[in-house]
Amino acid sequence: MPNEEASPPVKVVYQFARGFLMGSADIVPGVSGGTVALILGIYRAFIGNIRAGAHALRRLVTGDPKGFWSDLKAIDWMFLLPLGGGILTAFALLRHAMDSLLKNQAEMTAAVFCGLVLASCYLVWKEITTHDPLRLGLIGGVSVVAFVLLGFQAGAVIDPPIWLFAVTGSIAICAMILPGISGSFIMLMLGMYAAVLGGSIPQLAVFLVGATIGLGLFSSVLNWVLEHHEQTVLAALLGLMVGSFRVLWPWPNGVGFISDEADEVIRGTSLAWPPASELLSGLALAAAAAAVTLVIVRFAGDPDEV
Repeated sequence: MPNEEASPPVKVVYQFARGFLMGSADIVPGVSGGTVALILGIYRAFIGNIRAGAHALRRLVTGDPKGFWSDLKAIDWMFLLPLGGGILTAFALLRHAMDSLLKNQAEMTAAVFCGLVLASCYLVWKEITTHDPLRLGLIGGVSVVAFVLLGFQAGAVIDPPIWLFAVTGSIAICAMILPGISGSFIMLMLGMYAAVLGGSIPQLAVFLVGATIGLGLFSSVLNWVLEHHEQTVLAALLGLMVGSFRVLWPWPNGVGFISDEADEVIRGTSLAWPPASELLSGLALAAAAAAVTLVIVRFAGDPDEV
């Protein structure tokens, strides 16, 4: 919308669409909603509003209701509410479909994940403007360490206790808002990815409570770290993304999941070389997913800095 300011309804729709893109990214292991926010140019505003909300809650807990209401008024609700609505809508609409794809099309689904992560790696690399030996060494070192450690990844947790959903939410939300690392990937590492995708309403409510607590505690720390050490943090996150291909490599079992068979866990950290036909299909899907990701990022920009 060149040369004129977008109307409030258009801004809300745009913001909801951005939230939907962020939520869609976060539901995929290895792809970060934070990366989407960074590329769309809304990351700083997103973190700033989250930090303001956390500060308001802190005032409420410490018995300062006047300061609480003052901080609430400082939050840009026209920015935050449509964005949050889009994120939650994406999770609600896509989680069951993703669970089904992991079980019925494991390798090809993982190939799409690979393409999404490849595109995300490229986008994060573009954000790293300091390509000195320290950052390059950090990328390489974190990649190797992550690749090795992910070989010891735990299998999917069957019938997890309710408290584990809260712990998972508090940890995963930190990754969800970081550019470069996916909360779904953290859930995969914890063995909770399939459990959250297929979770009941009470389990998801507990997950959301844990996520809210984790977000409040982490947002201020993240804001400070990115202000003072952004390039180093991005380099480390890029290394983690590269190392994550240990899990994202499609063959033999995709990223791993809980089977429809009772008590059967399919792990996703073993590596195998596929038949030529499967390899070509996987590469084609990965390339298509990477291209679509870059196109979406290119054309999902801000009409006038919502």
